[in-house]
Amino acid sequence: MFAGVSPTLKIYLLVPAALVLLSILGCVNSAAQQSDSAISPAPSELASNEIPTAPVVVDGIQLFSVRGLSVIPAEKRAQGIAERIRTVAEDRNFQTNNLRLVNTEYGTQILAGDRVILNVYEEDARIESVARGVLAAAYLQRIKEAIDSFRADRKYELLIRHIIYAVVATLVFIVGVFLLVKLERRLHALLEHLLKEKIHGVEIQALQILHARHVWNLLFGSLKFIAMAIVFVWAYATLYYILSLFPWTRGLSKNLLTFLLNPVRTIASNILITIPDLIFLAVLGVVTHYALKLIRLVFSAIEGGAIKLPSFDPEWAKPTYRITRFFVIVFALVIAFPYIPGSGTQAFKGLSLFIGVIFSLGSTALIGNLISGYSLTYRRVFRRGDRVKIGNQIGYVERYGMMVTYLHTIKNEVIAIPNSQIVNAEVINFTSLAHTSGLILHTKVGIGYETPWRQVEAMLIESAAQTPGLLKEPSPFVQQTELGDFAITYEINAYCDKPQEIEQIYSYLHQNILDVFNEYGVQIMTPAYRMDPPQAKVVPKDQWYAPPARRENGAEVDDFHPRE
Repeated sequence: MFAGVSPTLKIYLLVPAALVLLSILGCVNSAAQQSDSAISPAPSELASNEIPTAPVVVDGIQLFSVRGLSVIPAEKRAQGIAERIRTVAEDRNFQTNNLRLVNTEYGTQILAGDRVILNVYEEDARIESVARGVLAAAYLQRIKEAIDSFRADRKYELLIRHIIYAVVATLVFIVGVFLLVKLERRLHALLEHLLKEKIHGVEIQALQILHARHVWNLLFGSLKFIAMAIVFVWAYATLYYILSLFPWTRGLSKNLLTFLLNPVRTIASNILITIPDLIFLAVLGVVTHYALKLIRLVFSAIEGGAIKLPSFDPEWAKPTYRITRFFVIVFALVIAFPYIPGSGTQAFKGLSLFIGVIFSLGSTALIGNLISGYSLTYRRVFRRGDRVKIGNQIGYVERYGMMVTYLHTIKNEVIAIPNSQIVNAEVINFTSLAHTSGLILHTKVGIGYETPWRQVEAMLIESAAQTPGLLKEPSPFVQQTELGDFAITYEINAYCDKPQEIEQIYSYLHQNILDVFNEYGVQIMTPAYRMDPPQAKVVPKDQWYAPPARRENGAEVDDFHPRE
């Protein structure tokens, strides 16, 4: 429907639609309180003696006000009178000249034939400070005028004429909006041609306060605001005129401006009421902000080493700051809660309870990982860059946070491990002592009982000495870990200060063990066997470089594994 209409024009055309919607909502709200289809133009009035009264309204026109009775509230009595007047007005056979007054012992009745429209009591006259008969005559005259007006407004010819007026007014508004949009575009183009290049930014000496494009946007925004204001006023006038043409909407037209301004008035009054609370919240926010800045400054100094605390690791500064910040914010919120506008309402309490339930149900794992993250930080299990083994995963700690730790494996993979799993798993840190007392690499071999253990230990130590990456000091050592059924288990232990090269060093060590044991003709036994073979299972030295292996530069020992 609006495919070819510009966005600006759509906005202008939506303004009257919004006004109609607001008016309908207001009408529905009022209809719930008053059976009359029109809206009462005035609230219940209080007499000088503070007796509540309610207006009798027909077709949006207030005829008079009546007081309540001991068993009938003023509003209900006024609605009943208005309904009876409409019933009489809808009866075209009844002539208003037949309306009459009848005095009774209780008061004066206004009758339409045999139907009682209204009883006027002495209490009613006392409120108006006139005689009962005078007040009843005035009521009779107003009812007669209301019936005549009710019937005149519903004549077929008049309704057709008013419908035509409404259509014409709507078309005039739409055409006017189109013309206004075109005028605005041409004025914009003219201003852009004449002024845009001449507009400069606002500067104070060398400091530029406002850029030229901001000045231009301000000018263009002002132009659009004026156009929107014109459209809004025009839409209101058109809507007011159309609604006033028909008796069913006449009351709505009289209260149209009230419907539009009441929300603004309510918001403004609530803001005025809550200004002291808002000032308190603003002061509390400023104090909390600067308190957090001071706390952050202190912990930044601790992290940087400018402030040193005994038994406090500088790496704890950042997580400790986060914990402190959390508790400061929570404390500020607890203080601020009673001053938050609407905090005492049931809707606010229900929303708070709903958010709390959702948070508690959905954040169990989140809270667990968060607490585990802080636990890992203060336990100093590892640092960034450490080589660790977590469960079955081995790699370098790339980064760790409060929720997840990222491990960079030797296969160039990045594994995200939740902190709650790390707390419950075995963690091996290869780096923490590697650069001080050294990391001990170890591997086991099984050698038969017929081989002297001193020879075996010497060969293992020689293998370790030939392995690049292993330290000479402290020197390697061998332990006999098991005397098995068929073989003795030897374990070579050697120190290393390069945990990042563990796999490669292990590979070199194993290669050297094979070479040395083959060189001396000692068989490395399998974990289980039944008898000694006819020949020892060793590789002769002349077959060390059997195809496809090859010598490097004709040397017996390749450059990657130098012998000492």
